Amino acid sequence: MIIRKQSMMALFAAGAMLAAHGPTRAAGEEAKPIRITGEAIDTWCYYSGVMGGADSVVGSSHHTCALWCAAGGIPVGVLADDGQVYMVLKLEGSAPLADKDTLLDIQSDRITATGMHYVRDGVNYLVVEKVVANEGITKKTHEDYGPVPPFAIPEPKK
Repeated sequence: MIIRKQSMMALFAAGAMLAAHGPTRAAGEEAKPIRITGEAIDTWCYYSGVMGGADSVVGSSHHTCALWCAAGGIPVGVLADDGQVYMVLKLEGSAPLADKDTLLDIQSDRITATGMHYVRDGVNYLVVEKVVANEGITKKTHEDYGPVPPFAIPEPKK
């Protein structure tokens, strides 16, 4: 799925506003407790397709990029086993979107987390109360792709 940069930035801004001011829900929408298992991902590369398809932006082959994106303020998400992506707004009591060290510690890891799930405008948001398990990086994709997936290397201009 290719999403324009402006659309992604609007999505990130909405998530930041939700995190800063608390969840705003339409009538009848309530936060629900959730327990999910999946990989902590770099949402920019996952949604934009800038580094290739969804299979190329997970695991060890994308770990360094995921760290840089998280350190630079790109929201971390959790790609759950069912294929749903949850934008992480808060992690284990930290200030919203501020605890980059903890986010960096889980980037690309397969985690199980409990927390509160919010849905706003079709986007899943997650306030993580506890990372109950961390299996580390389980997708060892360097064997498949090398340090950089070949389809992420630009073609030389002729």
